[in-house]
Amino acid sequence: MVGQDALRKLIQALGVENVLIKREDLLCYAYDATPLIKKSVPDVILTPCGRDDVVSIVKIANEHMVPIYPRGAGTNLSGGAVPLQGGIVLSLLKMNNILDVDTENLTATVEPGVIVQDLNDEIGKYGLIYPPDPGTVATATMGGTVAECAGGLRGLKYGVTKHYIIGLEVVLTNGDVIKCGGKTVKNVSGYDMTSLFVGSEGTLGIITEITVKLMPAPDFSRSMIAVFDDLGKAGKAIADVIANKVIPATMEIMDNLTIRTVENYAKVGLPTEAEAVLLIELDGMKEIVEKEVDVVIGICKTNCAVDIQIAEDEAERDRIWTARRVALPALAQIKPTVVLEDATVPRSKIPDMIKACLSIGEKNNIMIAVMGHAGDGNLHPILLADTGDKEEITRLEKAVEEIFAAAIKFGGTLSGEHGIGIAKAKFMEWEFGETGLVAMKKIKRAFDPNGMLNPGKIFI
Repeated sequence: MVGQDALRKLIQALGVENVLIKREDLLCYAYDATPLIKKSVPDVILTPCGRDDVVSIVKIANEHMVPIYPRGAGTNLSGGAVPLQGGIVLSLLKMNNILDVDTENLTATVEPGVIVQDLNDEIGKYGLIYPPDPGTVATATMGGTVAECAGGLRGLKYGVTKHYIIGLEVVLTNGDVIKCGGKTVKNVSGYDMTSLFVGSEGTLGIITEITVKLMPAPDFSRSMIAVFDDLGKAGKAIADVIANKVIPATMEIMDNLTIRTVENYAKVGLPTEAEAVLLIELDGMKEIVEKEVDVVIGICKTNCAVDIQIAEDEAERDRIWTARRVALPALAQIKPTVVLEDATVPRSKIPDMIKACLSIGEKNNIMIAVMGHAGDGNLHPILLADTGDKEEITRLEKAVEEIFAAAIKFGGTLSGEHGIGIAKAKFMEWEFGETGLVAMKKIKRAFDPNGMLNPGKIFI
């Protein structure tokens, strides 16, 4: 609870314009993009403009034992930004400056409120890219994607956020500021503190500055759609492409339900009779890409693809990737509650995981659409229901539990890119065991002995 004394100090430190307490403002920050999470209203929203503001907030919160919930754009899908115990929602959106683009060292340094797409627009002027590209790339912030270790469509070839974060500035719970990492290609001094904070979901410290490594934009790319009359054959094609040592920039899968719904929503020319499509992009040097295209076409044909369409220009390429990016809002046409999970398995287990998802949906009488970053094993089973039907929601929750159990059985993980937050905390022991959880909780207590930072997340 933020008392009057703490509120007075916060207003004095930040200015009244950066302290929001009106009911309508508080309600806007009571949830994130996660479905089925109970709204929880904070006591106050703070909008710091720089690191010194964050330091002041943390010191006041620590003095008055008030919980802090760091927040970016609120696009999180595991309840990570929901303020479970009232307290302070710390919105970092005003800290949105690109501080440095270093073309000699191929790095950029940004504040946490910078939108991922805005960074790519800026560095694109120099022929560079920042590869992580979550589905909400046009709205997600750098701080949020670092806290959640976000992935995206390019994860197969280029990896996820943790592979690109080389330096951080972090405010600790007592107000101290630490810097870890930097611009060097190699850095093995001491503990890898940078990696510890990436994916920590705001539970260990508040990130106020981020240094990322950049990549040269690829010279050439080709995109294609491979159409299948059997979902299992599409899954086998994915495994075979990787087994043949071809690593596409992106390799996505969509099942028939997703195909039909997307086509109805966006009219992009998808084959609505297909049981599955693979959306594939290869990039790099032109000569190598053209050879890899031939290999992928051959593998798809071997696995009984009924049609293969190659984008001949930028408009056709945009059509392919528009189809993938609108899948989630399109599926909301069917039922109002859309639960997007991200259970991830080794790539060789993709066919097994697809079959398991379909079987789980049938068993629990829950409509499940299968799509996702199949090339890196990161499937996104999408469960469709209606929160007005309590019995259906109970069956949906049972189906979610069985999906995670299947992923763990196949040697996978609870999350490939969405994080744990509230939604998956109860399943953590399945993956890490009791001793693994104890070790992580000790790290949490060492950094946050009073349990101030994003309490209730990751651990029950």
